[in-house]
Amino acid sequence: MSCKCIIVDDEPPAIKVLENYIASIAQLELISTCKNAFEALDEMRIHRPDLIFLDINMPKLTGTELLKTLSYTPKVIFTTAHKDFAIEAFELDAVDYLLKPISFERFLKAVNKVLQINYPLPESPNFGLNFVYFRSDRKMVKVFIDEVLYIESFRDYVIIHMDGNRELRVKLSLNQVDEMLPENKFLRIHRSYIVSIEKITAFTKTDVEIGKIELPIGKSYSYSFLKLVPQNSNLPNGVPER
Repeated sequence: MSCKCIIVDDEPPAIKVLENYIASIAQLELISTCKNAFEALDEMRIHRPDLIFLDINMPKLTGTELLKTLSYTPKVIFTTAHKDFAIEAFELDAVDYLLKPISFERFLKAVNKVLQINYPLPESPNFGLNFVYFRSDRKMVKVFIDEVLYIESFRDYVIIHMDGNRELRVKLSLNQVDEMLPENKFLRIHRSYIVSIEKITAFTKTDVEIGKIELPIGKSYSYSFLKLVPQNSNLPNGVPER
């Protein structure tokens, strides 16, 4: 059974990219493209799509305002060039939040959450291992995954912070280190930080605590963080602001 979807975006180039991506997924059926929220309302009354690829910053009625007017709750993947709406998107229970320009890999990850189909995605070469080797001071040093607290980026190197106040300086970029780590255990929360998910002791919408260390959550990473890290069920009003 196909998943009926529509695109709502006021930028023709962005629509074209999504049309091409959708056409490559057999389980997706594109039934309409809309250039503004009012066109989308008419289409949704007629077709009731299962999935909406929804831009946020549109004239007269924004994507988030449109979503709040609907009488039913389709799946929504926000597509936007703006980082600042991530928390609002999370609170509206969107499936994902894609920043333009959108790569096909990132699009596919979002769609997989809706379709629950195991399309092949690039996997870390160290997925499933409990350690990673890093080159440091002319030797290869074994770092056990469960001992890593967080990784901090500097101009041309990173510092891996581990249990017991241990540190390892590695001459790699944070992106390179991110590719080496198992993605089910680590999460990028900022352009300068990757954290171990299981080492997080507390968090708000803007900060993460690992023991006594407090790290900021970057705006462009807040949505993926809030979606992945389980919310504390004892918080009646959701995740606190700080």
